[in-house]
Amino acid sequence: MKAIVVTDQAAGTAGMKLVERPEPQAAINDVVVQVHASGFVPTELTWPPTWTDRLDRDRTPSIPGHELAGVVTALGYGTTGLSVGQRVFGLADWYRDGTLAEYVAIEARNLAPLPGDVNFTVGASLPISGLTAWQGLFQHGRLQAGQSVLAHGAAGAVGSMVTQLAREAGAYVIGTGRAADRQKALDFGAKEFVDLENDALEGVGGVDLVFDVIGGDIQKRSAGLIRAGGTLVTIVGPAEARPADGHQRSTSLSSPIVPN
Repeated sequence: MKAIVVTDQAAGTAGMKLVERPEPQAAINDVVVQVHASGFVPTELTWPPTWTDRLDRDRTPSIPGHELAGVVTALGYGTTGLSVGQRVFGLADWYRDGTLAEYVAIEARNLAPLPGDVNFTVGASLPISGLTAWQGLFQHGRLQAGQSVLAHGAAGAVGSMVTQLAREAGAYVIGTGRAADRQKALDFGAKEFVDLENDALEGVGGVDLVFDVIGGDIQKRSAGLIRAGGTLVTIVGPAEARPADGHQRSTSLSSPIVPN
């Protein structure tokens, strides 16, 4: 099969090469998926698992890419819940060869059925952003219906998922971003929009949850808007600010956990 591999961390994306590789075999509880669409995050090339295994041994040449959508072509011993020919999408393990290839072997638990009315490209774009948003809102933020959410970057990859999931959960969503993002954020389900370059952020009043994708001064100002008992969730590293009478949680865009 054809696959893209990396061998030189210092070379960055310029070091990515298209090569021929053997088709993967399905291990216990694996499936093999014919990849129809794949997502690639350039920062993967700075992640240790791209270059070494769990015992810190070199594993290059490795195949990057972790998000995928495609069709199951083979089942490993003991694999249940999926069938050959089924449309799926999901997220490959960080320490295994990834999805920038014609085929990938992946644990069945890291896949979900892809509905027939969702195309492969859309399916492959969902796992990292979607899981990050889900975990931030419901695992870290413990969002409940009727609460209010300040979703920064509401028109971006993660922010748009935050906005849609929060709306579906019955929350009141206030989106932020640049002026050009206003209509997109409203279309995704935000009830209000704050242009961070021209509007007063503090004008939104108190909120129950802030989902931060920006950090810095915006994060610090947002922390002051959180009601007593509310939560600040950030994906930009350790929080620089803490709500005066609430909770702070950090999650990461680069390491979501796939629900079992």
